[in-house]
Amino acid sequence: MRGRKLTIIVALAAIPVALGALYPVQNRIDARLNTVQQEREELVLRSGRVLKRMSLGYETLLANIYWTRAVQYYGGKIRDRDPNFQLLWPLLDVTVTLDPHLLVAYKAGAIFLSESPPRGAGQPQLAVDFIRRGIANNPGEWRLWADLGFIYYWDMQDYEQAAAAYAQGSTLPGARDWMRVMAAKIAAEGGSRETSRFLWAQLHDTTHDPSIRKNALEHLRALAAEEQIEQLARVVARYRQDTGHDPPAWTALQSSGYLRGFPRDPAGYPYLLENGKVRLNPGSPIDLSLLSVPGGKGAVPR
Repeated sequence: MRGRKLTIIVALAAIPVALGALYPVQNRIDARLNTVQQEREELVLRSGRVLKRMSLGYETLLANIYWTRAVQYYGGKIRDRDPNFQLLWPLLDVTVTLDPHLLVAYKAGAIFLSESPPRGAGQPQLAVDFIRRGIANNPGEWRLWADLGFIYYWDMQDYEQAAAAYAQGSTLPGARDWMRVMAAKIAAEGGSRETSRFLWAQLHDTTHDPSIRKNALEHLRALAAEEQIEQLARVVARYRQDTGHDPPAWTALQSSGYLRGFPRDPAGYPYLLENGKVRLNPGSPIDLSLLSVPGGKGAVPR
């Protein structure tokens, strides 16, 4: 009897401990359920036409609300490195159905759609269709042709279509001279690092979205680093040809007059020289994989 009573006491004492252990687990479950519920709620009103009829003349205001939600949704996915962008297209679709003239939604939304995961939805063809929808709704807007050409050039490596888009946009009133220059350059050269750098610089300088500006800067740094690595590799090859062996360190190149200073990447991190190979410092934030676009047509832009 006494033993049974002791067992009951021990069991009762263990209950608070067990509940305490379950508390963080339950919190995680609740948080996940809340996220799922929130995403389900987003799917409730996916018809832009229905929302337009319900808006009572406030289509533009409602479009801006949906656009803000699309930006927040995209930003959250980037922050969490979540490759599932299932709700991005419905949010963009509703936004421009409510306001077909909201140019920023076409421009930034196409970037969100075209970028490869985890930086975007990885759907460049959908991005092309989205921009063409914007062009149909805003036929006099030359900048949308520039956006179309950019996606064809960078994300799809379809240089013929890219050149055609820049050429078509260059004929519209107010179009910048560089549109015509880009059309001719892409038609003649296809992808080139100089062209890629110019287009990313244009995107960086003309966007008001901080996430797109940051993305453009990352691509510009990657292009610059790739070029520097190639230049340094040529210096190492000259040293090898002259001496018959690889330089053991950067100091050997400096003392022999092949190199001035200590080479650093555009983010300020020193390049590594190992067994005659030049590579990025592992601590550098520069990501050379940005310059490789999976599933593209033709060569990667350089």
